[in-house]
Amino acid sequence: MRMAVNRQPVCASGTVRIGDISVHRLGYGSMRLAGPGVWGNPPDKQAAMRLLRRAVELGVDFIDTADSYGPYCVEELIREALSPYSGVLVATKGGLVRTGPDQWAPVGRPEYLRQQVEMSLRRLGLDHIGLYQLHRIDPKVPAEESLAELVALQREGKIRHIGLSQVTVAQIEQARQTAAIVSVQNLYNLTSRRAGQTLEYCQREGIAFIPWFPMGGGLLTQSTGALQAVAAEHDATTAQVALAWLLHRSPVMLPIPGTASLAHLHENLAAAELRLSYQQYERLLAAT
Repeated sequence: MRMAVNRQPVCASGTVRIGDISVHRLGYGSMRLAGPGVWGNPPDKQAAMRLLRRAVELGVDFIDTADSYGPYCVEELIREALSPYSGVLVATKGGLVRTGPDQWAPVGRPEYLRQQVEMSLRRLGLDHIGLYQLHRIDPKVPAEESLAELVALQREGKIRHIGLSQVTVAQIEQARQTAAIVSVQNLYNLTSRRAGQTLEYCQREGIAFIPWFPMGGGLLTQSTGALQAVAAEHDATTAQVALAWLLHRSPVMLPIPGTASLAHLHENLAAAELRLSYQQYERLLAAT
């Protein structure tokens, strides 16, 4: 179980709808391709490009990125590695500015978001962005103003679908008065489940739920106890079990584990083939 068996193990994860687009339920998050602090170019550009291409070979057809990763350089890297994106949905985000490593600030002014969409189109080499996500709601800008600009860009054919990131149910409901929301990206994993109500709402409404830090930024891979016991029962790694738990949790779940390691990429994507029993799922739920 530790390594992928099938040529495209991701296909075993099933599919989820993002608007009118169907993708496999195990994607790839590109944040870790940037330098330390999500700042600057990857230490080894050619290795990063090989990893992106290998992810697609293994069945990944959903890649998550953002203009703030680098900033900008990860979008450019994805274009160089994967354009023209045959059968792959590249989703990007805007609304966070970078002033240095590990520094993030929300900016949701309509004119800024328009500029970022135009620049993401250029960097990714696309004529439209299949899924554009508002990276954060700017507390200084009414959410309806930010979203109205994205809707205008959608009508112009530059965005196909609109998503949100790190939001509450109330914020989603408010946003849906202005825009059709097809995805929500919140912090969620086996040990961080505060977005549970948001996930349940998304499941009821048919909105794709994209958990970021699906393995707790690597902390879950160091866990002991129930997680390690279940991993031993499957001859799997704790990372694979943590991802399998998410896939079991909801049919709208779309984990996007990120890594800069080819070995870890293979390990993560093999989790699509791991099936937890109901008892194992409940045991993990009760232990965390």
